[in-house]
Amino acid sequence: MYQKRIVIIGASSGLGKAITAQFAQMGWIIGIAARRTDALEELRKQYPQSIIATEQIDVTTPDAGNKLLSLVEKTGGMDTLLLSSGIGSQNPSLDIDTELNTVKTNSLGFTHIVDTAFNYFRNRSHNDEAGQIAVISSIAGTMGLGIAPSYSATKRYQRHYIDALEQLAHFEKVNVRFTDIRPGFVDTPLLNNCRKFPMLMSVDYATPRIVKAILHRKRVSIIDWKWRLVVAFWHLIPHFIWRRFPAK
Repeated sequence: MYQKRIVIIGASSGLGKAITAQFAQMGWIIGIAARRTDALEELRKQYPQSIIATEQIDVTTPDAGNKLLSLVEKTGGMDTLLLSSGIGSQNPSLDIDTELNTVKTNSLGFTHIVDTAFNYFRNRSHNDEAGQIAVISSIAGTMGLGIAPSYSATKRYQRHYIDALEQLAHFEKVNVRFTDIRPGFVDTPLLNNCRKFPMLMSVDYATPRIVKAILHRKRVSIIDWKWRLVVAFWHLIPHFIWRRFPAK
């Protein structure tokens, strides 16, 4: 019986770690990657019954794509890539290092990993079942947020990039499908354990909903229903009102 294979980038903590646990319990073969190898090894040991391969990957380094392919080789192939690696900060002071580091990770690193996965699926046999590229973007990509300029802008970039790759896949008949997962605020290390965010979701609440979106290969999934309403409302706000909106 064929075992499905998923590669998860950014698996050492937060949503990536919790999603890894879910797929391990479902019996998938898993490749996990992050910058911290000790955290990856600890996670692997928690599921001795599962086949879990590890690879140290920093998405911002030139060798990130080759390391992804190395991890795919360790897992014996890849059916789904989940990119859960990203950074973000509230930065109304526009500290330039914060802004540029966010762009480097969420745009340049994102592009390197996603393009490598796309080319992997492009080179597979057309008789294979469609591959999947799933990315965790954010509802922050819906509108420009003055308190987090680079974060909201790079999340919008991710959305448009996936749209472009989907069109490219259609024209070139590349056998791949895309899933854009847009969570609201989730209580992960990305938020520095700050509980002041509105409608904050726990990792335990968000994880099964994200896994469901991946398994059902949804094109876009906003996590959860409350945030779907918020995003719908945001789309109705004219620009001249939005620029006065107290986004904090």
